This record gives sequence, C-alpha cells and structure tokens, in this order.
Amino acid sequence: MALTILVTGASAGFGAAMARRFVRDGHRIIAAARRMDRLQALRGELGAAVLPVALDVTDAAAVAALPDSLPPEWREVDVLINNAGGALGLDPAHKASLADWDQMVAVNVSGMMHMTRALLPGMVERNRGHIINISSVAATYPYPGGNAYGACKAFVTQFSLNLRADLVGSAVKVTDLEPGLVGGTEFSVTRFGGDKARASTVYAGTVPLTADDIAEAAAWVVGLPPHMNVNLMEIMPICQAPGPLAIKRS
Repeated sequence: MALTILVTGASAGFGAAMARRFVRDGHRIIAAARRMDRLQALRGELGAAVLPVALDVTDAAAVAALPDSLPPEWREVDVLINNAGGALGLDPAHKASLADWDQMVAVNVSGMMHMTRALLPGMVERNRGHIINISSVAATYPYPGGNAYGACKAFVTQFSLNLRADLVGSAVKVTDLEPGLVGGTEFSVTRFGGDKARASTVYAGTVPLTADDIAEAAAWVVGLPPHMNVNLMEIMPICQAPGPLAIKRS
C-alpha cells in the first residue's frame, strides 16, 4: 500500500535519502525543510510523488498550522519522520555557547515534540500511523563535547519510548532510530560552523555509515507487518563500538 510520509529536514542528508528511498518504494513524500530551493530540486528529481513544504520546525505556530495547510489529498499522514536536528559545537560545557545549546534544544527537542503533537491526533483518530524519531548513539554513550547534543538525543529516545506507553491499545507505531558514525552528510560541517577541513577529520580512516543506510533502516521498519513495532534500533558502522570509561591517571 502506498503511504503518505512526512519527513522533516528533507533538504539534505538523512531526509533527502529517505525521500529518495520511499519514492522508489512507491510511497509519496511531504518533504519539509527550510531550504525551499533544495526541496524544489528534490521534486524535480523525484516528480509528483514529492510535495515540498517550507517549514522551520522551531516555528511553533507554523508547525501547529501545518496539518490543515496541506492539500486535502495529502492530509492523512501515515508516517511522520522527525529527522530535523543536529549538533552545534564540540566545546566542553564550561566553554560552550549558550546560543548553540538553545538552538539544539529548539530543533532536536521542541521541534520534534511540536511536530509529533501536530500529527499524532490524526493518526490516533484513524487508528493507524507510525512516528519515527531520529535520535543518536549519543543518547546512550557520552563523549567529551557532546553535552547538550547528547542530552537532546536522550530526550528524543525517552520521548519515543513514552509515546509507545501512551499509545498501547492503538495501532499507531513509534520507532526510535539511533545512528552512530555517519559520513557524507552536512552533520559535522554544521557542527563545526562550516569548517569542512575539521569536519573531514571526524571520518578519517573510517568506513562510516551513509545516509542511504539510515534510509534503509527506516524503510525496513515502515515495511513491517502491522503487529510488529521496533521500539529502538541502534546502528553503528563495523569500525565503531562503545568505548571504555574515561579514567584520568596521575
């Protein structure tokens, strides 16, 4: 069955890869992001199965108005993928930018919650739907400089699991995807303020995951039978693993 899938942060990275994958699978995509030029290019590439929507998930009023602003034939959203997010900076907490912290909370936490609250009532009323939240292994495994970002992603994970608790008895699914090291996206470039040279050092000597790998995971969970719910999926490249606890020796 063809599904209507809304993806935030669809202009690049995971979001664009998911749009391509789901259209290839026969679904249609509401591609939401701030950069309308990129969304229009995505529609030009993928055709009428993509509906570009200019949206900043930190704009609470715009998010609340979104469901009723969609064309009538696009309003029954089957899958919401809360993909918009990201990290800013890698400084220790005592040196970190409060503005960066606030922006990370606004996008990764508040934006995700507001999108969920806007689309979830319709899913519950129809008794079908699926919310996929993009978290990170940073939700579980701390690292120096990961302070606010890791905390934001831990919130995403816990919010996802608590949504499942709220939705027991309905047919609405919730999945939390936690990627590890992923190369070839704008993630590290954005984190380091556009410094591409510094961003490239994150992936030096590795074979990281790709955005297509994450799209593959999302496609798999969406395609499962109605009685199956994947609560949480942690995905790392084979070159990555949880590390030992830090110990400062004298």
